[in-house]
Amino acid sequence: MCSNNQSPVTRIGITGQNGFIGNHLFHCLGLEKDIERVPFERAYFDDPEKLREFVRSCDVIVHFAALNRHDDMQVLHDVNVGLVQKVVGAMEAEGVSPHVIFSSSSQEERDNLYGASKREGRRLFEEWAARSGGMCTGMIIPNVFGPFGRPNYNSVVATFCHKLTHGEMPEIHVDGSLKLIYVTDLCKDIIRIARGEITDSPYYAPHSAEKKVTEILDLLNTYKETYLEKQIVPKIRNHFEQCLFNTFFTYIDHATFFPGKLTPHADNRGHFVEVLKLDNTGGQVSFSTTVPGITRGDHYHTRKFERFAVIKGTARIQLRRIGTDEVLDFVIDGDTCPGFVDMPVWYTHNITNIGDEDVYTLFWINEFYDAEDSDTFFEKVVL
Repeated sequence: MCSNNQSPVTRIGITGQNGFIGNHLFHCLGLEKDIERVPFERAYFDDPEKLREFVRSCDVIVHFAALNRHDDMQVLHDVNVGLVQKVVGAMEAEGVSPHVIFSSSSQEERDNLYGASKREGRRLFEEWAARSGGMCTGMIIPNVFGPFGRPNYNSVVATFCHKLTHGEMPEIHVDGSLKLIYVTDLCKDIIRIARGEITDSPYYAPHSAEKKVTEILDLLNTYKETYLEKQIVPKIRNHFEQCLFNTFFTYIDHATFFPGKLTPHADNRGHFVEVLKLDNTGGQVSFSTTVPGITRGDHYHTRKFERFAVIKGTARIQLRRIGTDEVLDFVIDGDTCPGFVDMPVWYTHNITNIGDEDVYTLFWINEFYDAEDSDTFFEKVVL
């Protein structure tokens, strides 16, 4: 804990830390100076001592661990309820009373075993809180989408994005209406709950948009046709569409798709290179020179979409997804073959002059968001 002249630190642990939402929340928590992350591993559920040590270390426990899909729905129900029972049992064995934030679902209201497992899990945590003096906040969460979701598992958005960027044709079986929340927006709400800024329970997380499945696929098809096939950044009209495009973009196989090729047009005046076409997206285009041996960047963005275009000199551009070790390297010789690389959200990136002369680089960044705070965070590509 902090000394008297420092702000107190809240220790937060996430069961299901390596899942889709849990992984995003883990990295979002890492941006908060007043929060300490307590690591969790799936194996703790099979090791009572480790699980007890985990609950003892937490001021707040966010319970995400659950099965979303299984061929046998009774197995899904029993596993989900069993995981809640293990957490409750560990807290009671340790005599601790952290604030438990339980990830439930709008399917609580449906007559199916998945919804029943969520209702039962929330009830068990609420009963534990009542008898222990602890606190439980049940979150009723709509359909969550965002970067890095598992296709055919986490969301229809993940499935559509994967198929459209891998040469497959998505299918619509039921054209229902979905209430959707972007994963980063959900994480911000969870942090507000952990800080006591939201006290409702159950708390109904507000959806970012409500769309029919066909509307989602139409937008994603537009992104495929505009960006993948024509190299034009598509028109972005609102917060939901920005989040949807950022999600779509992370499913592109960067290792094979980039670097993109630029076509110089020469005459007696010199060279003209069209770097980027915008479909009413706006944004900012900037230019830099970098002397040999210098590296720029080593940071990442959580909202902004960015492009580096090397037009003179030799540069190495590196990307690494936050939380992973794999580094993508792209070498571009702007003198012989100008090229570009685009930066997805949650990818730390840099550019280094590896030649003997100055490197000339154009930068474009999408400033669609009218945000009060920066979304730029620093973490080196190679640790």
